[in-house]
Amino acid sequence: MNYLVVVAHPDDEVLGAGATIKKLSSDKNNKISVCIMSTQAQARNLRPSDSELENDMNSSLEILGVSQIFEGDFPNIKMNTTPHLSLVQFIEKAILESEPDVIITHHPSDTNNDHLHTSLACQAAIRIFQRRNDIKPLTAFLFMEVLSSTEWAVNSSLNKFNPNVFFEVGKAGIEAKIKALSQYRGVMREYPHPRSVEAIQGLAAYRGAQSGCNYAESFECVFRRCL
Repeated sequence: MNYLVVVAHPDDEVLGAGATIKKLSSDKNNKISVCIMSTQAQARNLRPSDSELENDMNSSLEILGVSQIFEGDFPNIKMNTTPHLSLVQFIEKAILESEPDVIITHHPSDTNNDHLHTSLACQAAIRIFQRRNDIKPLTAFLFMEVLSSTEWAVNSSLNKFNPNVFFEVGKAGIEAKIKALSQYRGVMREYPHPRSVEAIQGLAAYRGAQSGCNYAESFECVFRRCL
């Protein structure tokens, strides 16, 4: 199967689905692509240079086994200033090239504004198969949870993340996730920050306990097409 993970920033793909990507990529029948909307780093704390961020991203995605990367240059933490159609069309191009069966993106109630706009654009882009009969229909559309963003969900007018799909990833999967995230300089923090080793391991253990397995990443499936 082909999987496309659409995220706002470099490192979101690891935080939200890193262990799952690693597990899926271990099967040679799967192809994992990642679409990153803003590969700039203007608003990042301890800002790396663009070349440093590019190197960090490539190192991280190599660890996870990602085979294809789509890099956007939309403004960091200013995605709300970008025409919605431009965001949608960029994701559509990634869909056309990667031919995904499953697409994963941010939950729309994430506190980060770029995550919200990426999610909204992705929700529009996934319908492209209904407009063009030359495009493979989507099988499933999933929202992921990004530590330090999704759990806040302070806008009470939006539904919070409600997981209903769990990928068992095991201890090795979580270790790979932590290793991949550590490639991004300045991203990891000391506990009790949510982007700490302890928090990442703890969430995976909790999601595993929820679903009756050892360590898991969770997702909310909002579209599924059964053939």
